[in-house]
Amino acid sequence: MSQSPSVIDQNNPYMLMLNVKSIRLTDKQYFGLCRDNPDLRFELTAKKELLVMPPTGSRTGWRNSKLNQRLANWAEENNTGLTFDSSTGFTLPNGAKRSPDVSWVLRDRWEALSGRDQEVFAPLCPDFVAEIRALSDSLPTLQDKMVEYIENGARLGWLIDPGDRQVYIYRPGEPVEHLEDPTMVSGVPILAGFVLSLQEIW
Repeated sequence: MSQSPSVIDQNNPYMLMLNVKSIRLTDKQYFGLCRDNPDLRFELTAKKELLVMPPTGSRTGWRNSKLNQRLANWAEENNTGLTFDSSTGFTLPNGAKRSPDVSWVLRDRWEALSGRDQEVFAPLCPDFVAEIRALSDSLPTLQDKMVEYIENGARLGWLIDPGDRQVYIYRPGEPVEHLEDPTMVSGVPILAGFVLSLQEIW
């Protein structure tokens, strides 16, 4: 008997979870699924649960774009890594396929990948990841995702919650740093010299 989709977040009835473990979805099939459904966003958990999400809301998209713009400007001057937007998928070491809102990868790590790996969902976890919470997002779900990034190799993670004006900073081996209504957040030491003015995000 096939398993029907189930709502994974009461705050976002459009986000569904499908258990696809039994069909053994291959990397090629997953890539094709994403390509064939450009109006949807997909992620695949380490437990082989396919998350199906609609496009982001306009205000959240604007915030994502602003953070991407600021990080890309810094990265172009710094020249030690590359930035990626929310449409980029990565295959984490635990097998999950995730698409952070904003991410950055050291150039040496990126250039060590084959051309084919760079064209699909690169088999690595970014060095820096950021998620911006939308009104429909569950905070605990995003917090779990940030922990997953850190456990899979991210060296710095920001969870930005514009609604409550809070930022959660994740680093390996350290307690989560919680900032309430900060005016800025610094990327030191991973993103040396990068400072984000949160007045632009709130």
